[in-house]
Amino acid sequence: MQKFPVVFDLETKYSFREFDDPKRLEVSVAALYDYRDHQTKIFEEKELNKLFPILESASYVVGYNVANFDIAVLQAYYPGKVSVFTPFDILDDIKSKIGRRISLNEVVGATLEKKKSGHGLQAINLYKEGKIDELKQYCMDDVMLTKELFEYGIKNGEIFYLTPNGKLSIPVDWKKYLEEEGNSDVPLTLPF
Repeated sequence: MQKFPVVFDLETKYSFREFDDPKRLEVSVAALYDYRDHQTKIFEEKELNKLFPILESASYVVGYNVANFDIAVLQAYYPGKVSVFTPFDILDDIKSKIGRRISLNEVVGATLEKKKSGHGLQAINLYKEGKIDELKQYCMDDVMLTKELFEYGIKNGEIFYLTPNGKLSIPVDWKKYLEEEGNSDVPLTLPF
């Protein structure tokens, strides 16, 4: 059975330098790629009410540090408990395998030979400078890099990161986040 995750990222108005509670960081923009309709969508803070039905109906909310950061930031806006969203956090998966956190930029660099268009603190500055179109593009760039990394892992069963000794493989089993495992044929007759 096909699953319909979304790849999700958001940017905040403030950093952990200003507040240590994710719910106080405030969303500037949020972006996603929706596997249900194969569309990208971007939301400003005032439009988050349109985001929540998409996240609620998604099989998984896929992202990089999405469970501990992005979804936690949304709790300040979401009327229920954000625990209703089912995350698949690529960073958590990597950490469970190699024992430490590494940046999205490190992983996409080693795996896809690409790099991010900026970093989170630059995104906060773009918001403060009123450069909302650039901010939206930066956020969407992260979504699309994360999507490409996710799909690479599904197709190849591994992603990579760099160490002083060279490129190392991280085995991944991500197909289950797009497709149900096993046979979905259910017998429709009862044995007598």
